[in-house]
Amino acid sequence: MTGSEIRNRSGESIDYTFHPGTRADALVILGHGVTGNKDRPHLVALAGGLAALGWPCLRISFSGNGASEGHFGACCISKEISDLQAVLDMVPNDVNVAYAGHSMGGAVGVLTAARDMRIRALVSLAGMTRTAAFVEREFSAVTPDAGFMWEDENCPLSRTFVDDLKLIDNTLDAAEAVTQPWLLIHGDADDLVPVQDGLDAFAAATCEKRWLEISEAGHSFGESSYPQLVEAVDEWLRVLWA
Repeated sequence: MTGSEIRNRSGESIDYTFHPGTRADALVILGHGVTGNKDRPHLVALAGGLAALGWPCLRISFSGNGASEGHFGACCISKEISDLQAVLDMVPNDVNVAYAGHSMGGAVGVLTAARDMRIRALVSLAGMTRTAAFVEREFSAVTPDAGFMWEDENCPLSRTFVDDLKLIDNTLDAAEAVTQPWLLIHGDADDLVPVQDGLDAFAAATCEKRWLEISEAGHSFGESSYPQLVEAVDEWLRVLWA
């Protein structure tokens, strides 16, 4: 996909980095979480590790994040679903797509995969399940359209974001509707998205599924966890697409 331009339905350019691999029949798309972008260290490490094992990877920044066009204040799960579908539009039909989403990007993956079979395998990395509870827990003391996420002036808390996550409430119905094979990975020391979010999603899922809990790993897993992430995703994909 090197050199191709990806634009969402609002006409905004989606920034991405492509890692070539030897597998011509597969592509792993990696999506980030709240206030993140495609260059978060755990995503760079996972994409690089998988590409070295033959899996082509595409790291994307959702619109309004990183170097992608758009306004951060417009960011929400619903818009990021549309962004992901614009990326999927660029992938040939004969390519097996796995989507690996971190945190809120995990919620984007579940809600997309439940209705878009172009995603043929799903990976959740510290995936957010209870979206309304997340907003209440993290931002109940912040006034939307006036304050900031975690006091970061580069990340204003918008009413759009708050209302969207509250309206979604949780992804459990979507989790039950997912039919694609699904790997869920969570750190047991995650202080941002509780490990219970992952366990609830795993319990709701009726598809082929696997749960991996990484001991002492936080929300972004940490450098010592990166080899385990790569190994787990590589092993999962090889079982599916030998």
